[in-house]
Amino acid sequence: MGKAPSGAGAPPVTDLFADALSTIKRGFTPVIIFSFFINMLMLTVPLYMLQVFDRVLGSGNIDTLVVLTAIAIVSLLTLAALEGVRTYVMIGLSSWMSGKLGGTILGSSVTSALNHANDPSVRGLRDLETVRTFLTGPGVFAILDAPWVPIFLAVIFFVHPSLGWIATIGALILFGLALANELITREPLAQASGQSQRATHQAETAVRNADMIAAMGVLPNLINRWNRDNGRMIALQALASRRGGAITAVAKFMRFVIQLGVLGTGAFLAVQQEITPGAMIASSIIMGRALAPVEQAIGAWKGMVAARGAYARLKELIGISHETEGIELPPPQGRLTVDSVVLGVPGRTEPIINGVSFSLEPGEALGLIGPSAAGKTTLARLLVGSWAPTSGHIRLDGVEMTSWNDVDRLTYMGYLPQDVELLGGTVKENIARMGESEDAHVISAAKLADVHEMILSLPDGYETQIGEAGGILSGGQRQRIALARALFGAPTLLVLDEPNASLDRVGEQALLDTIDEMRRRGVTIVVIAHRPSMLEHVDKILVLRDGKTELYGTRDEVMAKLTGRPDPATVTPDQVSAETRVIGGEQAPAGEA
Repeated sequence: MGKAPSGAGAPPVTDLFADALSTIKRGFTPVIIFSFFINMLMLTVPLYMLQVFDRVLGSGNIDTLVVLTAIAIVSLLTLAALEGVRTYVMIGLSSWMSGKLGGTILGSSVTSALNHANDPSVRGLRDLETVRTFLTGPGVFAILDAPWVPIFLAVIFFVHPSLGWIATIGALILFGLALANELITREPLAQASGQSQRATHQAETAVRNADMIAAMGVLPNLINRWNRDNGRMIALQALASRRGGAITAVAKFMRFVIQLGVLGTGAFLAVQQEITPGAMIASSIIMGRALAPVEQAIGAWKGMVAARGAYARLKELIGISHETEGIELPPPQGRLTVDSVVLGVPGRTEPIINGVSFSLEPGEALGLIGPSAAGKTTLARLLVGSWAPTSGHIRLDGVEMTSWNDVDRLTYMGYLPQDVELLGGTVKENIARMGESEDAHVISAAKLADVHEMILSLPDGYETQIGEAGGILSGGQRQRIALARALFGAPTLLVLDEPNASLDRVGEQALLDTIDEMRRRGVTIVVIAHRPSMLEHVDKILVLRDGKTELYGTRDEVMAKLTGRPDPATVTPDQVSAETRVIGGEQAPAGEA
């Protein structure tokens, strides 16, 4: 979809993402401050033990023990409170981020699908959930605690330089193992992520096409293909897990060795009376605390890699703007102008739509016909602003179609796509385009589509839950409810793509009556037709072939050329059937009806 001009108070999506990140960074400031005090309070137990061993046991002073114990308990309570507050703040930040960006990411996903940037999916929402989960998990706290490791090492150096060097060397070894873990797991984890997304997309596609898969016996082949892709993903994840597990095991072994080294060296220094036994025990505990964040980071590395990849994809996706909060424009009258429209796509030498031009006045209806793959549905999507042309202009009352904002589209434009998709919810919600609306407006649209009685026959009438994609309805019922959805509001432009494809004779007659009524109301209509009866209710016809205009003019003029009769007045409904050969890709011979 083309990007609409931004109005006041409607920041671009990229600015919204930047603002959200700025807010999150500001929220991290108190978390970092809390982390500093948390890590300082982590010294409570080793310092308590140091004082107990060196002062209480040596002096036998119970009062000193009581005071030290009271101070330690207060410090540990403060530590627990700060950790709780830090976790609470992180949960609040992640929840705020999800609420702030969730709708934007969904909109960007829709726009991405419209622009053919990616296969239609909601991977962006899954990526957002991955980042949110990481921000509330233990991995992020290991990162927050890592900067304070030098403080613990400095305390150990203060006890004795030899112990400090052992702890520092141990920290460097563990840090090196963390880097090695990154290097040897990055590639298989990235490949596994890609395979997982492909396997998930295949599964989602299979569920959406369950009828076809069951009817044509495709399921065994589909399962075999999914198993193959899923097997590659499992193998890559297993490879990364084996490598990461080996690094984790080595890191744990090294931590124990380093802890033994500190204890052994501390015991030797205590025997030499260079430090006290309390200092020996305290140094061992402090060293364990100093190395803990590095070891935890190694264990949580898979989650960190996943969150980092998800964040990178979100930055790419969020740049695809879906905001159309343009300036408020006057209500359109319905004057549609299409001027030399071209739509090209990468990988194709010829444009899908190539130089199409026509114009419609309010109340006029255009029949769009042509063989399969002529570009009719593509042109319909251009007319409603879902896609933006590569060149040329599509204007409604002189305004570029892609410049109308979402509020105006909701009110003034109606679209019935070729593949009818209803959304999970009630009949009323679908007709009201998933918004809040007065019952009278919904019923008015339903009556205009002549579907009111049919809706009343449903189990709960307008409040009937239709299931995902309208699963409880027949194809004809879905199409007629989708027509009511297109008529909802006060549309001045109506684009109908094969609106009678799933209708019986009664439904088609109701559709034709609706088209005539909308024309009388001054609504501009473009209808893609495959049945000759539809062309009796249009003012103009455009024949499209290979994305180009083959014929365009009034209905009688075009039908006269298609049927080969010089007098347009002699064209009868039966002779309109010659148009079906044009749709099928064959030009009717001159003089043959």
